[in-house]
Amino acid sequence: MKDNQKVLGVIGGMGPLATQLFYKMVIEHTDAHRDQEHINMVILSHATMPDRTEAIMEGKLDDLLLRLKEDAELLERSGADCIAIPCNTSHVVIEELQEQSALPIINMIQVTAGKIRGKYGAGTKVGIMATDGTIRTGLYQKACEACGLIPVIPTPENQTRVMKIIYDGIKDGGPINYDDFETVETQLREEDCGCVIMACTELSCFKEQFQLSDYFVDAMRELAEAAIIQCGKKLRRNDNDR
Repeated sequence: MKDNQKVLGVIGGMGPLATQLFYKMVIEHTDAHRDQEHINMVILSHATMPDRTEAIMEGKLDDLLLRLKEDAELLERSGADCIAIPCNTSHVVIEELQEQSALPIINMIQVTAGKIRGKYGAGTKVGIMATDGTIRTGLYQKACEACGLIPVIPTPENQTRVMKIIYDGIKDGGPINYDDFETVETQLREEDCGCVIMACTELSCFKEQFQLSDYFVDAMRELAEAAIIQCGKKLRRNDNDR
């Protein structure tokens, strides 16, 4: 595949719908006008990866790290120059994975927090909608605080609503009660959040499905744009205005 163009490796399948949306995002946001101007990619859809939230709750992060490391090595052997992982919760082991990987791994959480800091400024309250595992580990809370932002998480009752959307709605393909989402949104708006991070790739799918406004910052889109730049390509012109 080598032709002096960087190859993006993707550890996907967490979940599969989110991975196909990530691929679509990379295509749509690359400034390309013909096939040959797009990014060469190797996409690994590792759908049998252990559930990330369960791994956190059950203290089985070593197994998660091992499988991600094996996937990163497979992508390296396949010619990848850098890696993107469109799964927020898996970033709980991103630092350890980077230490064990020869390829640069784009940190979706740091990229997203940094983008929000640049757009909204320090002191902005930022809502976080994510899995229980991501909330419990404080991944986005810590990243926001490091950028001078003030993280706000849903109440326990609203966090249950978020998990229902993620697991029963997007992952399982069941019906989604939009009232659940509006209840969470109301709480975060009432707490004066300047924006809300869709900090789960299933919520990225939810945002696309319901055409949510840019008040909801899509972490996976931020990852896609960072991957485009990492691979030496330009964003579409209207993307540069964000």
